[in-house]
Amino acid sequence: MAWAGSGLLWTLSGGLPGAQAFGQDRKIAGPNDFSFVQISDSHIGFGKEPNKDVVGTLQAVVDKINGLPHPPAFVLHTGDLTHLAKPEEFDTVAEVLKGVKAKVFYVPGEHDFDGNDNKLYLERYGKGTMGTGWHSFDSKGVHFVGLVNVADAKSGSMAGLGQLGKEQLQWLAKDLASVTESKPVVVFAHVPLWAVYEKWGWATQDAEQALKLLKRFGSVTVLNGHIHQIMQKVEGKVVFHTARSTAFPQNEPGKGSPGPIRDLPADRLRGVLGATTIGYAENKGSLAIVDATLE
Repeated sequence: MAWAGSGLLWTLSGGLPGAQAFGQDRKIAGPNDFSFVQISDSHIGFGKEPNKDVVGTLQAVVDKINGLPHPPAFVLHTGDLTHLAKPEEFDTVAEVLKGVKAKVFYVPGEHDFDGNDNKLYLERYGKGTMGTGWHSFDSKGVHFVGLVNVADAKSGSMAGLGQLGKEQLQWLAKDLASVTESKPVVVFAHVPLWAVYEKWGWATQDAEQALKLLKRFGSVTVLNGHIHQIMQKVEGKVVFHTARSTAFPQNEPGKGSPGPIRDLPADRLRGVLGATTIGYAENKGSLAIVDATLE
């Protein structure tokens, strides 16, 4: 797996990460090579400092995706499409993202739950999914699993830990049972599946049960949103990576309080928003991660 874009290139060899300058997009050449994009935390409906135009910054991300030299196979949105799960917010998200020249796959964030069993989200983005929106699919030799770990979180709350729940974990076990150990697995969910900062709810309390099911695979990549900043962790054969928001940044874990950084200068906003372009190259043994901002 590889993240391509501009900035720093992270590589993984033998479980040890390293970094180098990276100025060119990764070339996709093999018959099973492809790229995809992760975006997260668009918070359509938010209208305060530091970003009073979250629709505009989401549109900028769409333009950036459509302008990539190698069109992505698809886009993953890792939740918090909306800020308050209102019908008009969901409609705006759909209007902007229909401009993406690729299929978009979704998982919900806690802000996308409407208090009516996730009805609004599921009607628009959950067709063909199970439960509260979990699902899986395969693409050119890679198995993708979208998990929902925000079903018990209150909209707008950052305090509660994420939770997968018994029903979803049982489904995950059945889903992975037919996947061979040699096939790369990419898991995407909203709340991190590793303990970034439990005091702020930046963790999933039953994540260990899911990770045990993934332990037998030779390559596992876990993509999350929720914390609005880039953080990475490598644990054995599993690489965890959280994405920037397209709306606003949050404080570093333990510094201040969770939520938008209100006093961010306007000229710095686009430097802390962005998207991640991920390219898969078959039979490559290294992992490279680069996150591009909107600047």
